[in-house]
Amino acid sequence: MNWKLIIKVIGILLSIEAGLMAVCMLVGFCYGECFYPFVWPTLGTCAVCLLCRLLGRNAPSSMSRKDGYLVVTLSWIAFSLAGMFPFLLSGSLPDVASAFFETMSGFTSTGATVIDNCDAQPHSILMWRSLSQWIGGIGIIFFTIAILPAFGVGEVKLFAAEATGPMHNKVHPRISVTAKWIGSVYLLLTALCIVSLLVCGMDVFDAVNYSFVTTATGGFGTHSAMLHEVFHSPAIEYVLSFFMFISGVNYTLIYYTILRGHIRRFFHDAELRCFIIIFCSITLVCTLALLSERTDFAGLTIQDLPEFFSTLELSFRESLFTVLSLQTTTGLASCDYTTWPIMLMPPLLFVMFAGACSGSTSGGFKCVRWSIIFRFVRNELRRILHPRAVLPVRMNGQVIQPQVIHTLFAFVALFTGSLFIGAFVLAFFGVSPDAPREIFDYEDALGLAMSSLSNVGPAMGYYGPAHSWAILTPLAKWVCSALMLVGRLEIFPVLVLFTRSFWKR
Repeated sequence: MNWKLIIKVIGILLSIEAGLMAVCMLVGFCYGECFYPFVWPTLGTCAVCLLCRLLGRNAPSSMSRKDGYLVVTLSWIAFSLAGMFPFLLSGSLPDVASAFFETMSGFTSTGATVIDNCDAQPHSILMWRSLSQWIGGIGIIFFTIAILPAFGVGEVKLFAAEATGPMHNKVHPRISVTAKWIGSVYLLLTALCIVSLLVCGMDVFDAVNYSFVTTATGGFGTHSAMLHEVFHSPAIEYVLSFFMFISGVNYTLIYYTILRGHIRRFFHDAELRCFIIIFCSITLVCTLALLSERTDFAGLTIQDLPEFFSTLELSFRESLFTVLSLQTTTGLASCDYTTWPIMLMPPLLFVMFAGACSGSTSGGFKCVRWSIIFRFVRNELRRILHPRAVLPVRMNGQVIQPQVIHTLFAFVALFTGSLFIGAFVLAFFGVSPDAPREIFDYEDALGLAMSSLSNVGPAMGYYGPAHSWAILTPLAKWVCSALMLVGRLEIFPVLVLFTRSFWKR
C-alpha cells in the first residue's frame, strides 16, 4: 500500500474543503453573523493539509487499484470528520453523532437531516450544508481528478473507484480532460438553475442554495417547510422538476448533446429511455390516484370544469415533483407524500430504489442496471425455447461482457443484503424502546435503510419530508451514516476494504 501517496492525495482534497469553509465564513461575515464556528475548522483543516503534504512528500506517483479504493473511502470519511465541526461549534447540533450524520448526508448528497428548524440556522451554516452537497454531488474525487495530475498523481484508479454505474464512459482518452468537461457541464447546469430561480422570483441566497442542492440531487433546503408553503410558486416547482430530471441524466450524454450537438444520441440511449419510462409511469399513476381522491366524478358538471382542471394541474405537479425528487434521490419536497393514498406507497418506495441514470449525481440502483437485467431475463426466456441459440446481451448497440453481468448480480446481492442488515439493526436500535409505536416500526426501519442506502433523504411514515431524523438514537445515526457512504460509493469500494485479500501483498 502506497501510504505516502494516499496521505498526499487526502491532503490535496482536504484543501478544497478548507476553501469551502472559508467561503461559508465569508457568507457569515457578509450577513453580520458570528463566523467564528468556521475559523478554527478552516485553520485546523489547513494544518492537516500541510501535515499530509509534508508526510507525503517525495511519494511515488503510481497508484494501484487498492490505493484508489482506499483513497476514495477515506476521503469521504475525512471530509465528514472535518466538516462536522462547524455544526458543533455553532451549536446547531448537540453531539458528534448528529454532526457527523449531517455532514455525511451532505457529502453523499443524501439530504436526510437532523436539524428540526432550518429557518433558525445562520446563513453560513445553511451555505455549508449546500456546498457540502454540491461538491459531494459530482464526487469529491472525480471533481478533483482534473487538478490531480498537476501534483503528479495518477488519476485512472481514482476514476475506476469513484465513478458510478457498472459501465464507465469517457468523453476523452485522458481522464483529467473527461473530468474537466463533465465539471463544465455541472457548472453550466448550476448557473442555469440559479438564473431560472431568480427569474421565478426567488431571492439570491435561496436561489444559490436550492440550485446547489438540486444539481447535486441532494435536497438540503434553507427552509424546513414544504416548498409550496414557502414560495407559493408553481413556476419554481416546475423549474426544480426540470433540473432534477436533467441532473438525473448521464453527464456524458448531456455533454454529447449540449456541447457536441448529438441530439439523436440523447433520444436513443437505452438507459435514458428506462429512466423516462419509470418516472412517466409512476407520475401518471400518482396523478390519477390523487385526482380520483380529490374529485367527485359522479357529481361533476360543466361549471366545475375550471376547478377540475386546477385540481388536475395540482395533482400532476405534486406527482411530477415528488416522483422526480425520489427517483433522482434529490429529496426536495413540495408536499407531504406520506399523506397520499396508501396504494401509492409501494410505487414511491420503488422509485426510491430504482434511481436515475449512471454517471449522474443521483444515487439508487441506477436505470442502467434495470436495463441490463431486463435484457438478460428476456434472453433467458428465449433460451428456454432455443437452447442452442447464442444470445448476447446488447445495450446501445454494444455487447455487454459476461464479467459486467456477473458484477451486476453481485451488486444486487450486496445491495439487498446491506438493505436488510441495515433495516434489521435500525429496527432494534432506531429509537428508544419507550417511543410511541406510530413514530417507529419495522416499515420505518426499512424506509430509513432504503433512503440512506439509496441516498434519497426523506423516507416513509414519520420520517418523510414533514419531520427530521433527530429522534433517532446515536447508534442509528452512525448506522445510517455508514449506509449513506456504502450507497454513495456503490458498495464495492467500501466493502472490499474489509476483505482479507485486500490487505495482502
